[in-house]
Formats: sequence, structure tokens, C-alpha cells
Amino acid sequence: MRFRPCIDIHGGKVKQIVGGTLSDNRGDGALVTNFESDRPPAHFAAIYKEENLRGGHVIMLGPGNEEAAVNALSAWPGGMHAGGGINPKNAKRFLDAGASHVIVTSYVFCDGVIRWERLDELLGVVPKERLVLDLSCRVSEGDYVIVTDRWQKMTKERLSKPLLERLSTYCDEFLVHAADVEGLKRGVDQTLVRLLADISPIPAVYAGGVRDLGDMDVIDRLGGGRIDATVGSSLDIFGGSLRFADVVAWHRARNLT
Repeated sequence: MRFRPCIDIHGGKVKQIVGGTLSDNRGDGALVTNFESDRPPAHFAAIYKEENLRGGHVIMLGPGNEEAAVNALSAWPGGMHAGGGINPKNAKRFLDAGASHVIVTSYVFCDGVIRWERLDELLGVVPKERLVLDLSCRVSEGDYVIVTDRWQKMTKERLSKPLLERLSTYCDEFLVHAADVEGLKRGVDQTLVRLLADISPIPAVYAGGVRDLGDMDVIDRLGGGRIDATVGSSLDIFGGSLRFADVVAWHRARNLT
């Protein structure tokens, strides 16, 4: 299991936001922000580069964040993934800027369903080994339902083994935010971690709710060491109480080679 760092960008700045409050239909006053930095995205990318923490993600939360994302990617070419509004027209820009992978969700999960022809179109621009599919989800009637558009819109697609097996033929890995607990720092969705370990045929990264190293241990145990994890709001570099240095040491102890 690996620790995957993150840089979330909203309004051109690095922020940590409670995912469930990010909505186009409510004013900015409804947005709950755990942290906002005056430092540029490249500052955090440089920290991750120094610790050789590969495979983290730069996420653009809404339009107008492209230059800030390029700022981060350029600070560590080949070190991080880029996501948020990625489509066949702009994917090459972020790959050329230094993204090792691009992360796609809303372009593929459109009008509540998977548009398989759009996946085929993406593969004409982005090689399979450089594509990540975002399967972030919420719980609905006992199932994990994929959500899009900054976790605002529910699709008709539910996480299942047949679905992930088919999607895995198009991409290198999955990124899965547990949107119901994202940014709350109240613990991870253990059921979702178990599910990903059971049904994902390719690497998967879990994000949402990590409070401390005990939660990282839980993900490691329930995921059988195969599910990587992102930590955001809880880290001291983002205003939290969990020391980044401790998470790095935890990661190194499990990835000695």
C-alpha cells in the first residue's frame, strides 16, 4: 500500500474542501473550506518530489484552475496525475505539462450513464497506461453509485465487479473518492475499501475521511495492501494535526524497495 499525495485547486488556490459542500447550485457561502494556502501549487509538488511520493493527483475543482494545475505539474514532471474537466481536447496539454496520467470522470459518465464511445475516443488521444478513471461515489439504497461533476450528480452506474472489469480494459487504475466522508476527517468508509479490494482488477486509490495513521492501517488491512490511499485535510501541511513526516515514514516502512 502506498500513500498518494494530493493538490486540490479551487479558485486558483490550493484548498481542502468538504466534498459534499461543493455545488454549482449554492452560493460560495455554502462551501466549507478546511484549508486555503497562500503558497502556489508548485510548492506542494516540490514537497512531494523531495520525498519521491509518486502517483498523487492534482485536481482542478471547477473551471479557471488550469494554469495553477500546470504550475504544479511543471514542478515535478512525471510525478503526478491531473484531473478535473479532462477531455480529449485538453488531455494532451496536461500530459505535455508533466502529468504522468490524466484522470477522467464527467466526460465519460455523461447523462447518468457510461458513454463507451467516449472512452474509445479518449484512447485515441491518451494511451491506456496513462489514463485513470475516477469512480468517486455516494451511497444510495445500499449501493455505491458513481457521481460526477464535482460529486454533485448521481449516475445510474453502481460499483460492481463486472463494471470494473470492463472499465479496467481502458485504463491504468481507478481513483475513488468516498464523497459522503470526503474532507470530514471522521474516519474512512471501511465498506467501500473492502469492496474495492474485492472487485478491482487493477490498482485503485481510495480517498476520503482519513484522520490518522490508524485509518491508514485500516485501509492497509481491509485492502490487503492493494488499495492505496490519499490523505488531505488531516495533514499538517494543510492545516490538520496529522504530521506529513509521519505519513511519509509510514509509507516508507511499507515500501522499502
